[in-house]
Amino acid sequence: MFTGIIEALGKLESMEKDHSNIHFIFSCPFTHELKIDQSLAHNGVCLTVVEVSGDRYKVTAIDETLRKTNLGHLKTGDSVNLERCMAANGRFDGHIVQGHVDQTGTCVSVVNNDGSWTYTFQYDAAAGNVTVEKGSITVNGTSLTVVDSTDNSFSVCIIPYTYEHTVFKYIQPGHTVNLEFDIVGKYVARLLKK
Repeated sequence: MFTGIIEALGKLESMEKDHSNIHFIFSCPFTHELKIDQSLAHNGVCLTVVEVSGDRYKVTAIDETLRKTNLGHLKTGDSVNLERCMAANGRFDGHIVQGHVDQTGTCVSVVNNDGSWTYTFQYDAAAGNVTVEKGSITVNGTSLTVVDSTDNSFSVCIIPYTYEHTVFKYIQPGHTVNLEFDIVGKYVARLLKK
């Protein structure tokens, strides 16, 4: 389980194609603390560390993950948001995040508010996911509060700290992001459909 509080940015050093899979080789500030079999969220996608060598580590994304997330869009040199699983004795600073991306969305606007930034994202409502104002949403693994909500879009506001320490500083209109909707909202929506 994750909380959506980003620890650091990882840098994609290289990629290796293996049949329909891609092995991603990243570097990050805490590589020396990683262990094989450890779960690590990359832009909100939970991946297993399969190799650690020096200041780099390897994770593998299967075709299903590549098709349903933005990991398939990554290029060497790109940065990703990283979060290790929540420690059992840790603080719950964000919200319940599983590291299972529900769908991708598209950034449609970024507004500089002279001290904060408002990002608006659209998504395919046919998947059945919903947002609510003041509810939680995970964008590229970052726990955020929904400011405005429609049937197929939502806005979030980003403070300077989040802007500087996450991939939000790189997100522009047209970019694809990973979305994990609030787990409570997902269960309520499913129960109402029954």
